[in-house]
Amino acid sequence: MTVEKSSAWAPLRRGVFRALWLAQLGSNVGSWMQSVGAQWTVVHQPNAAALASIVQAASLLPVLFVSLPAGVLADVLDRRRLIALATLAMAIVAGGLAALSAGGLLTPTALIAITFVLGACQALTSPAWQAIQPELVPRSELPEAAALNSLNVNLARAIGPALAGFLLGLSSPAVVFAVNAVSYLAILVALLRWRRPAAVAAAGEPMLPALRAGLRYVAYAPGVRRILLRAMVFVLPASALWGLLPVAAVNRLGLGSTGYGVLLAALGLGAVGGAVLLKPIRARLGRNTLLGCATVAYAIGVLAVALLHNATIVAVLLVVAGAGWLGGLSTLNTTLQLALPAWVRARALAVYLMVFLGGQGVGALIWGLLAAALGASATLLMSGIVLLIGAASLAVLPLHPRTGELDRAVAQPWPEPEIGILADGEEDLDPRAGPVLVEVSYHVPPENAEQFRAALAKVGVSRQRTGARRWSTYRDVSTPDLYVELFEVASWSEHLRQHNERITGADAELYQAAADLALEPPRARHLLAN
Repeated sequence: MTVEKSSAWAPLRRGVFRALWLAQLGSNVGSWMQSVGAQWTVVHQPNAAALASIVQAASLLPVLFVSLPAGVLADVLDRRRLIALATLAMAIVAGGLAALSAGGLLTPTALIAITFVLGACQALTSPAWQAIQPELVPRSELPEAAALNSLNVNLARAIGPALAGFLLGLSSPAVVFAVNAVSYLAILVALLRWRRPAAVAAAGEPMLPALRAGLRYVAYAPGVRRILLRAMVFVLPASALWGLLPVAAVNRLGLGSTGYGVLLAALGLGAVGGAVLLKPIRARLGRNTLLGCATVAYAIGVLAVALLHNATIVAVLLVVAGAGWLGGLSTLNTTLQLALPAWVRARALAVYLMVFLGGQGVGALIWGLLAAALGASATLLMSGIVLLIGAASLAVLPLHPRTGELDRAVAQPWPEPEIGILADGEEDLDPRAGPVLVEVSYHVPPENAEQFRAALAKVGVSRQRTGARRWSTYRDVSTPDLYVELFEVASWSEHLRQHNERITGADAELYQAAADLALEPPRARHLLAN
């Protein structure tokens, strides 16, 4: 069958993307098997609701501590090698978990600790996985690639839990854990076969300045901040279902391990259907409408588990919830991918993963503790209501309309800084020298003054987003039409990165809009602290 480039499956035509996608599918199946085995290990323990949620939280909370450093590493190191080393570590740790379980030495404390370590390794790779997508497919196929990656996770969710439930019925959690350990090998093979072009490898950048630059970008990117807010509003209540479903399956629906696996598979199958339908739906609905509908669909599944006793009806409605989960996740992820420039992609995605996965972990812990006090049904009912409130909040806090549509290609709208002969006779500045104060002067006619000030305020946000740690504007009292923009950058090397690597086409449009309101091209001076 011929797949058109514009179809939902177009990225799979590309060999490297296809190989990595299939390898991830195998590993994700193993990870979902591991998750079911871990939760099933504690589901018959005292305080099962709290323990099951803690196990879920242990796999997700490491993202809060690891994701930001991982994002920096993914931007400044070879992403392929980073993923490979972390994957090898996960294979070793998962093998140790299987050995402990087979030997009867696995306590709930040890299970939670090992799950935390595996979660930390996963968090170390996640920003790199996200950031390599634009290297595997063209920008025009990023929405389809994001949907396929979400489909990957959810297809694994359909297969892994059902397979884990079958194996648990025949054998023991040790076998499930062993399958997960072996599943990591597929990723290692695919990574070793990928010859990542040297041209896309990130240039070296010191860790702490790179971390500060990433956080500064997120702080001064309104569209990105709104995506993070919507992710938190969605995932905090949504996490209740993932943490409490095993308890509800046993205590409310009277199911065993196989039945629990079927419920998780229903969520996964819904996500698969959602991935197939997402492209035509996205073409008809805006991002905000799609996100709202996805949230409501997921809430339907949560409320079904909370209120209904018929396992068949619950499974059918969980298919709807799975489609909603895929729709919400894909909408947020795709919008963010398209909104980010290459230089900061992994770091900003790391912040997103902190919010999304960390929110799942924190939410699972909170809902688990509430379930221990109020019961699983009442807790799930609360989370479903919060989800519906979150969907309604899109009317007042939507995703910004141009997010994901701005030009993020690198541009160099500024002339190269002029450097004279220094006192020591050198013509090149020490990259570590700083701080650097940049002064930009504009002569603006009175009739353009108000419009210019508004344009310059947008320029200021861009300066801070790309590296300025302080920014301000002044007006010359002796020459009323003279406006002076001042911003400070930590070092000369940081300013060169700002100058040559971080300015996008959208930033250049902001600078040009301000410059067009002046009588002549702006003049810049670079002042270096003694």
